[in-house]
Amino acid sequence: MPAERAALKANAAAAGLPLSAFLLAAGLGQTVKSVVDLRQVAELAKVNADLGRLGGLLKLWLTMEGRFVPGYPDQQRILALLDSIRETQDVLKAVAKGMVDRV
Repeated sequence: MPAERAALKANAAAAGLPLSAFLLAAGLGQTVKSVVDLRQVAELAKVNADLGRLGGLLKLWLTMEGRFVPGYPDQQRILALLDSIRETQDVLKAVAKGMVDRV
């Protein structure tokens, strides 16, 4: 019984509910949704924002110093980095949307 009680407490915590509310919802056959995924979505949103700031700072650095001019030696690498940031943001958004849709 102690293992089952611990599992119930863990499931209630994952749903963000007190044990009694979790047991009531489960006993009534209601679907109990986890808040863990919502926390992970919030973390993904923070990473996405950090990537956006990184891209913005890179663009600012390039334009303020006159570094990004036609023929700049690392132009292709910089463009590839910006594309990579955008692609990573797209992946993060898709993962977050998938997590929200499951909740």
